[in-house]
Amino acid sequence: MLQFASPKSVREALTLLKQGRGKDRIISGGTNVIPEMRAQAFLPRRLIDISRLKNLAYIKEERRKIRIGGLIPIAELISSSVLQLYAPILCQTARQLGNPQVRNRATLAGNLADASPAADMAVPLLVLEAAVVAARAGRKDRAIPIQEFFLGPNKTTLQRDELIREIIFSKPGSAARMGYFKLGLRNAMAISVCSAALLAEFEGETCRKVRIALGAAAPVPMRACETEKILEAKEWRPEVLEAACARAAQEISPIADIRATADYRRSMASVLLRRLCEQVSRGER
Repeated sequence: MLQFASPKSVREALTLLKQGRGKDRIISGGTNVIPEMRAQAFLPRRLIDISRLKNLAYIKEERRKIRIGGLIPIAELISSSVLQLYAPILCQTARQLGNPQVRNRATLAGNLADASPAADMAVPLLVLEAAVVAARAGRKDRAIPIQEFFLGPNKTTLQRDELIREIIFSKPGSAARMGYFKLGLRNAMAISVCSAALLAEFEGETCRKVRIALGAAAPVPMRACETEKILEAKEWRPEVLEAACARAAQEISPIADIRATADYRRSMASVLLRRLCEQVSRGER
């Protein structure tokens, strides 16, 4: 029989996780866990509901960093004045996730912990070079660079007795330009066919720094590091953009499924990257 627990503190939740020895499942919004259970993809011994831990739902601005609590609802990312100022790419991405009902229930930690190759919020967090802070039973928290957080489809570096406390990233510079595009089979409630995020800083016409991430393009959300090398320290002339877009299509390793073929995803990764480059070249943030 399925058991249920509702801890009143992070410490209590971690103790329960440790006792469960990998047979329990954390739940908050339930937008991923409940459908998985209905499909019998995963049948936990016990559900540990952490939705009452309101001290894990926050957006905090510090001098150099932004901290986002793991239990922040996706909907609150959209309306955050802090994120609109420093990381509008997160607001833009959150706005395209699910529908209003899903955004009100789903949490940032849940979207990341599910580790879908198409996880929406992972893509902008990759270009922001964020870290996932894991709370651990009886030990100090550990910060995991998000690029190292995903190990494979539905698999992360989180241990049995860990949960996501918060996500942190450095404030982008005032000159940073950023953007996000998502391709789906419809405008709402769509799992990504392909998604892309870009953050760039320029000195004059020359790109000083660029970070590119792609979703639904590999077993995990990924940084396109080889493509970044083509764009960095260069003016984005047509031939440079052409080379970068071609490299992005080669750098990914997409699957074929009911939403798209691998070749289509390669083509769309190139198209989305070109659109992002053109957008930030115009000075749009």
